[in-house]
Amino acid sequence: MMEERSKNFIENEIDRDLKEGVYDTVKTRFPPEPNGYLHIGHAKSILLNYGIAKEYGGSFNLRFDDTNPTKERIEFVESIKEDVAWLGADWEDRLFFASDYFGQMYETARKLIQKGKAYVSDLSAEEIKEYRGTWNEPGKNDPNRDRSVEENLRLFEEMKEGKYQDGEKTLRAKIDMASPNMNMRDPVIYRVAHLSHHNTGDAWCIYPMYDYAHPMEDAIEGITHSLCTLEFEDHRPLYNWVVEEAEFAHPPRQIEFAKLFLRNVVTGKRYIKKLVEDGTVDGWDDPRLVSIAGLRRRGYTPDAIRKFVELAGISKSNATAEMDMLEYCVREDLKQKDKRVMAVLDPVKLIIDNYPEGKSEMLSAVNNPENEALGSREIEFGRELWIEREDFMEEPPKKYYRLYPGNEVRLMHAYFVTCVGFEKDGEGKITAVHCTYDPETKQGSGFEGRKVKGTIHWVKADTAVKVTARLYNNIVDEEKGVYNEEGEVNVNPDSLIVMDQCMIEPSVKDAEPYESFQFVRNGFFCVDAKDSRPGQPVFNRVVSLKSSYKLPSA
Repeated sequence: MMEERSKNFIENEIDRDLKEGVYDTVKTRFPPEPNGYLHIGHAKSILLNYGIAKEYGGSFNLRFDDTNPTKERIEFVESIKEDVAWLGADWEDRLFFASDYFGQMYETARKLIQKGKAYVSDLSAEEIKEYRGTWNEPGKNDPNRDRSVEENLRLFEEMKEGKYQDGEKTLRAKIDMASPNMNMRDPVIYRVAHLSHHNTGDAWCIYPMYDYAHPMEDAIEGITHSLCTLEFEDHRPLYNWVVEEAEFAHPPRQIEFAKLFLRNVVTGKRYIKKLVEDGTVDGWDDPRLVSIAGLRRRGYTPDAIRKFVELAGISKSNATAEMDMLEYCVREDLKQKDKRVMAVLDPVKLIIDNYPEGKSEMLSAVNNPENEALGSREIEFGRELWIEREDFMEEPPKKYYRLYPGNEVRLMHAYFVTCVGFEKDGEGKITAVHCTYDPETKQGSGFEGRKVKGTIHWVKADTAVKVTARLYNNIVDEEKGVYNEEGEVNVNPDSLIVMDQCMIEPSVKDAEPYESFQFVRNGFFCVDAKDSRPGQPVFNRVVSLKSSYKLPSA
C-alpha cells in the first residue's frame, strides 16, 4: 500500500473552505504580465495553480495581466503561452486577458465613486508619495479627497475622453490615510496613459493599476483561490477591499506562498533585457539563462522541472535552492530516457598500426544499459579513429589510466589497444597516437585474466560527422556575485565554450531539434532548436554527468 502524501498548507486551507461550504468548486489561474519571458520561479506558480485545479477536479485559467502597455508585447504573450503549455498546464479554452475587462473595470470604478469610495486627484506622483506618510507617521489627506460625487464622475469621464495629459490626474481609492498598512492609504487605481495597447489598441487612454485590476480579474472569472507569492501578503487587505466594495457575490480568496529562488542566477527582467540588448546573450531563450525558454532550448525537460518544484516544496518560508538540485533532476530524468552515443569533443587521431588497412567491421552497442527498451545499434570500427585529446598524455601523472606510451586501454565496445607511439607538429602539439590492438579481445572476449583500468570512447575517422557543441557554465561570475555596484550582471567570461571540431557517430547527424543524447563520458547534449540545420545539428550540453547534489533523506 502506497503511503499517502502529506498535504501542504494550501491544500489544507482549500479542504477547509470546501468542507465549510465557502466554495463548492476550485478555480485557479496563472496571471503573468506579458512584459518578458517566464523564468524558473514562474514554473512553481504555474505547476502549483494547475496542479491544485487538477487535484480538486476544478478549472485552471491562463490570464494575461496586461494592464501596463508600456512594456507589454505580443512576443511575450506568445512565449508565455508556449512555456505554460510545454510544462503541461492545459488551460483548454480558458485563455483570458485583463484588457478584456477594461469596460467592466471602468464601470466598477464609477460605482466606487458613486459610493464615495474613490475620487479624482490632481496631485503628481511625487506629491502622492509625499502625502503618503511613512511607516511611523500617518499620511495626509489629498486636497481633492472630499470632491463631490458629481465632480469626480465628470473628471473621471474626462480622463477617459483624453482631456488630460499623462500624470495630470489619477483616480484614488478612498480608504484610510492613517492605516498602518501603506497599501491602504488611498492607493491610485487608475492613471492617465496615452499609450497604444497590444490588445485594445487606442481604445483607452486610462489604465487600471495592478492592485485594483488583479482582484477584479479574479472575481470576474470566478476564481476561488488566488495563489500568489509572499510579497503580495501586505496587499491582501486591498485585494479584499476591492472585491468587497465591488460587491461580488462570491469573492475569491488570496493565499500566499514562498517564491522559488535559485542561488547565483539572473531572473530579473530588466537585467535579462540588458543582457539581450547588449548582445551578451543571443535572446531571452539563451541556454545560459534560467528562463523557461532557455532551459527548454538547453535540453531541460518538463518532468525534470516538475521534480525540482516538488523537491523545493510549498511553504510560507522563503528559501533558496541550489542549481545543483535542478541539475540533479534533469540528470535523473535523462539518464533513463536518452540513448548513449559516442562523441569526441576535442579530437586527436588514433591509428591502429596492426589493423588491416581498408578493413572495417560493425560492432554492437547497447543504447542505454538502464533502459532495455531503447535497444541497441551497430557502430563501425576501423583502422583510424578519433579519440579525446585528453585521453592521451606523453608523460602522465600518477593514477592516469588512459593512453600513454606502453599502456593498454579498452576501446569502448571494441578491443584492447596498447600505445606504441605518437606524432607531434612543429609546435609540439600531438597530432596522432599510434597503437596496436589485440584481435582476441573483441567486445569483451579473450581477456585471459588481463585487466585494464582505462576505457575510452572513439568514433571511426572516415565516417564520423563534424558538429559544433556548446558547453555552458553559469552566466554569473560566482566569485563576484550576481550584480556589481552599477547594478549590472557580473558576467562569467567562460559561460559559453564553443567546440566546433567535434566528431560524432553518423547515426546522430539527423537528430531533430530538442532531441537529446548522453554523450558517453561528456554529459547530456540536446540539439539546439535555433541554430541547427538539417544534417548539421548544433548540440547544447544540458548538464555534465557528475553531480555533487545529494537527495535529502525522507
